Amino acid sequence: MRLLVLGGTRFVGRTLVEEAVRRGHSVTTLARGVSGDPPPGVESLHGDRTKEADLEVLRGREWDAAVDTSVLAPRHVGATARLLADQVGHYVYVSTVSVYPDFGGQPVDEASEVYECPADAVDVDYGPGKAGAERAVQEAFSGRALIVRPGVILGPYESPGRLLWWLRRIARGGQVLAPGSPDRAVRFVDVRDLAVWMLDNARRRLPGVVNVPGPRDTTTMGELLGLCVEATGSRAELVWLDDATLTEADVQPWTELPFWVPAGSGFGAWTDISDERARLAGIRYHPVRGTVFDTWRWLRGVPEPSLAPDLGLDPDKERRLLAAQP
Repeated sequence: MRLLVLGGTRFVGRTLVEEAVRRGHSVTTLARGVSGDPPPGVESLHGDRTKEADLEVLRGREWDAAVDTSVLAPRHVGATARLLADQVGHYVYVSTVSVYPDFGGQPVDEASEVYECPADAVDVDYGPGKAGAERAVQEAFSGRALIVRPGVILGPYESPGRLLWWLRRIARGGQVLAPGSPDRAVRFVDVRDLAVWMLDNARRRLPGVVNVPGPRDTTTMGELLGLCVEATGSRAELVWLDDATLTEADVQPWTELPFWVPAGSGFGAWTDISDERARLAGIRYHPVRGTVFDTWRWLRGVPEPSLAPDLGLDPDKERRLLAAQP
């Protein structure tokens, strides 16, 4: 398969490119070149998709499929899709479950309402922007586009670094503030499973919209953090603080303590999103243990990873919270 990957140097894109090369596909990437180079065996094109002149490097070329892993505004996604409409057989766009505005109502599936956002929008928030970009792709590739809506994605190369933060924090040892209840559900898809599934369905030219949030029974907070302790070989002691204590202390859900959201917050319902269509389309899932251990092995072999700037609990704040417990 002749494959064009729009991105291809970070996390989802890089994992997908590595899998495509392993399968023997002919792979071309288009990226700005600021996140490193793609793996060996790849034709690497450089361009900034926010500048339409940079898209000219794609004109006149043909590929069987394109996979777009970008986080660009709808207008820029649409410009690329329109240029490629007569040059690419099938377009796979990596969107997100964040296109759904209401996680606290009815169960969410692919027919649920998404944000309203014009296909030519530029300055727009993440969830609405992804919804607008989906619309732009579907307009350019009517009946020839697969819109993939993952939830949390974990695994080697992870960005923004949620699991990486927990692994590094637990590896340091000592008392570790563990948030909420150890029985609280945590749901994610391993990036390698996502990459395999997208390549399989790019080859099959599967159209439509598919949620890929991971299995409903992925794991719990207790199991996930326990596996981090085991993988790192740490002697860390997990000290569980309940939602009320953390909320009163103004701990920010999801960012200061990754994967934690207070019970009843609405956003916790992301664990209930249906993955039935993904299963019917052949998704297979790594065991959670494999994701955690493989991520730690990768993390130990790379320089200091770049985490999102607001990610993780300040050590002094953690110590104060732990010291206040009876």
